[in-house]
Amino acid sequence: MKRRIIEFLLVFVCFLLQCTFFKNISLGGIGPNLLIILTSAFGFMKGKDEGMFVGFLSGIMIDILYGNGIVGLYTLIYTYIGYTNGMFHRIFYPEDVRFPIILITISDLVYCFLSYILTFLLRNRLEVGFYMSHVIIPEVVYTVFITILFYKLLLKLEMSLER
Repeated sequence: MKRRIIEFLLVFVCFLLQCTFFKNISLGGIGPNLLIILTSAFGFMKGKDEGMFVGFLSGIMIDILYGNGIVGLYTLIYTYIGYTNGMFHRIFYPEDVRFPIILITISDLVYCFLSYILTFLLRNRLEVGFYMSHVIIPEVVYTVFITILFYKLLLKLEMSLER
């Protein structure tokens, strides 16, 4: 129970940071996606169940604030990302930093592309190249940069929760 409360607080803090602090230091209107970092990290550190739980909490917070009337879309995307990253739990080693960065990069690419398909492409906005070069790639690069700084803190927190 204590773990779930700490995970909820961590998701809430990351959500607040993403919506306030990182919006103010965004580059060209693009900010890092802390909730993808958190969902992916908990997925491959703790497994499918924890990844889905953190993904569900992250997605429901995004849906409530930015859902544009479609509740459940981002919840579903984040939950699937947490579940998919949880499949790699068996090959997770705390010393290895490259593998989590690769997984977070792929997760953010998938998230951005699914967001594009479900929110723009279905509305007949077909500027895939523009969206890819001006939104997806900059967000992924920014998220990877923040991951390099943020991942060690998450790993230390996870190790302290295990004790």
